[in-house]
Amino acid sequence: MNIRLLAAALLLAANVFAADQKLRIAVIPIGTSHVFWKSVEAGAKAAGQELGVDIAWKGPLNENERAQQIAIVEQFTTEGVSGIVLSPMDDTALVRPVAAAMAKKIPVVIFNSALKGEVGKDFISYVATDNRLGGRLGGEHLAKLLGEKANVVLLRYQVGTAGTMEREEGFLAAIHQHPGLVMTVDNRYGGATMASAKTASLNLIDKLREAQGVFCPNESSTFGMLLALRQSNLAGKIRFVGFDTSPPLIEALQKGEIDALVAQDPVKMGYLGVKTCVAHIRGEPVEPNIDTGVRLITRENLNDPAVKKLLGL
Repeated sequence: MNIRLLAAALLLAANVFAADQKLRIAVIPIGTSHVFWKSVEAGAKAAGQELGVDIAWKGPLNENERAQQIAIVEQFTTEGVSGIVLSPMDDTALVRPVAAAMAKKIPVVIFNSALKGEVGKDFISYVATDNRLGGRLGGEHLAKLLGEKANVVLLRYQVGTAGTMEREEGFLAAIHQHPGLVMTVDNRYGGATMASAKTASLNLIDKLREAQGVFCPNESSTFGMLLALRQSNLAGKIRFVGFDTSPPLIEALQKGEIDALVAQDPVKMGYLGVKTCVAHIRGEPVEPNIDTGVRLITRENLNDPAVKKLLGL
């Protein structure tokens, strides 16, 4: 047989063999207990079913277990999965394990929260909400509710998580456009769980009693603040804008205890994270940055068909 024909036949056989091997994509969230992550998982698995690939979903239970998330990335790298879709708990601590995966020719797609590095070089793509825009939407709406003179409290999430840091920066930028709005607290952190956020909020209760507005940048900080306000008989008495959605938070919005929620699309995020990773593996071009959208949810637009679809109502 002609050498060129033999080489072409071997290449074709290799391609057919590779196509027959079912891809295994590891999807690694920051945590697994919040409603947000369960929605991401649903989107990732929907993409896996549509594309005919196996989805390995694994992440830490709580959102402050950096060492465990690093170990999970390293585990999947050692196993030699086809690709990794990762939401980094820490934008610096996860750089090394991601680099190790990429060095083994395992493509990594970052989603939800940024990682330090160059997209297209240090990782394949970044699939996420425009977090800074989301924070700005929250800040602008809170400013509109408060008028031109008020005290405002920001309960931050935790150090090192890029997504929530961008939301906090976007919020503060919006508030600082209004000189009469005074940030009486902007340097306190709720931590990774609803319980820790509730404790942090209760520790701020004197400042909250003097405040007219409050903002929280994720599901756990919003829910923890809500519980603290309820316990202190302040729920509904302070203008409150939170971030992310869940059945308890939507109920609080309907009751007037929360004035607005900045909503991401976690199902879309999980879906597009997997789809982008698989497209790259299959040699298709992918966008370096994919915006999954953000929307402000209020009592006034809860019955909007697009909002109901986003919230799964």
